[in-house]
Amino acid sequence: MKIIKYPKPDDWAALTKRPLLENKTLEPLVKQILEEVKTNKDFALFRFTEQFDQVRTTQLLVSNPELVAASKQIPAELKSAIKLAKRNIKKFHQAQKEKIKPIETSKGIVCWRKSIAIEKVGLYIPGGTAPLFSTLLMLGIPAKLAGCKEIVLCTPPNKNGNINPAILYTAKLIGINKVFKVGGAQAIAAMAYGTESIPQVYKIFGPGNQFVTKAKELVQQNGIAIDMPAGPSEVLIIADKSSYAPFLAADLLSQAEHGSDSQTILLSNSKAIIDRTMRELEDQLELIPRKEIARKALNNCLFILFENLEECIAFSNEYAPEHLILAVKDALNFADKITNAGSVFLGNYSCESAGDYASGTNHTLPTNGYAKSYSGVSLDSFVKKISFQQLSKEGLKNIGSAIELMAAAEGLEAHKNAVSIRLKFLENV
Repeated sequence: MKIIKYPKPDDWAALTKRPLLENKTLEPLVKQILEEVKTNKDFALFRFTEQFDQVRTTQLLVSNPELVAASKQIPAELKSAIKLAKRNIKKFHQAQKEKIKPIETSKGIVCWRKSIAIEKVGLYIPGGTAPLFSTLLMLGIPAKLAGCKEIVLCTPPNKNGNINPAILYTAKLIGINKVFKVGGAQAIAAMAYGTESIPQVYKIFGPGNQFVTKAKELVQQNGIAIDMPAGPSEVLIIADKSSYAPFLAADLLSQAEHGSDSQTILLSNSKAIIDRTMRELEDQLELIPRKEIARKALNNCLFILFENLEECIAFSNEYAPEHLILAVKDALNFADKITNAGSVFLGNYSCESAGDYASGTNHTLPTNGYAKSYSGVSLDSFVKKISFQQLSKEGLKNIGSAIELMAAAEGLEAHKNAVSIRLKFLENV
């Protein structure tokens, strides 16, 4: 953990840079995995599952009895919690549906835009030390609401060849029945190129380790869409003297426990708050099971002292965090000043965990500064928007000469002629 006092704006760029993981062997290895799955399909998946997951299998698809049995392995309290989260997430994303709004741009010319579901989507859900069934809610619910015809779910098996029951229960609850026991870069390859068992999809969603991230990056270069560029998860908190240090420490730790490369930053105009939060971090760290992972992440934690909250917000907009917590007095008054962030949490009781699980917003968000140009996953992520136009005879007459002049000015005579031939026809009607 490091404290930086009153950095000058010229130093901000260096402070907003994320640590880079140097791994020169990563890309060649992932490329090899992608190529082998593309060529050998299921056979390659069986081999990689044995190699990386220590599971020998000849069946990738989760059977319906397995999906049904998972429900019996989940405590009733957890089922209720998942259903509550599902209800809120569905409500938030349902409201994002857009009605078709025909617009008459000129007399006789009507234009409109329609959202149409991406037919085939793939969801990747990690299943290692933290099986992210919550991410399945965040991806599966909007995919279903959008009307995607085929939803493929890939998630790695455990050492016994089974999928975490919470993931299977959530899949069945949402209505996803194509669940495959395959993880890592090989799962991304399977969804990108298709195998005998796993259908090819048009867009791939979901988080993962550096192998999954690199695989998504590489298949995107081959024309398969992905949700967004990904990197280690991150939180930035802005705090003032009204903040409660135990809350701040808990929020920093909830991010740090994701992984040793997680990014955690606290900005404040109060040195006392920074000092109290650091002490709280040390105390709370000893109480969490994933403390060694969190401890490594906190080695890169930054505490930055600024003169005022305006500077804190300006720095945050430059950093463009995945998660931004405004733990300040009258937080809502500062909301309009936020221009770059994946998701914003306002006030001392709006913990990041709420958005991660059950408030209703989506937790699949841009990292690594991409919040400057990318949005988090939403209903729009699962649709493409097609524009329509219909011109009547009167409509073509109204804009025909303008089209002819513009096409001629660009030297595109065939474009001009497509209008001219119609206008001449109309003269004789």
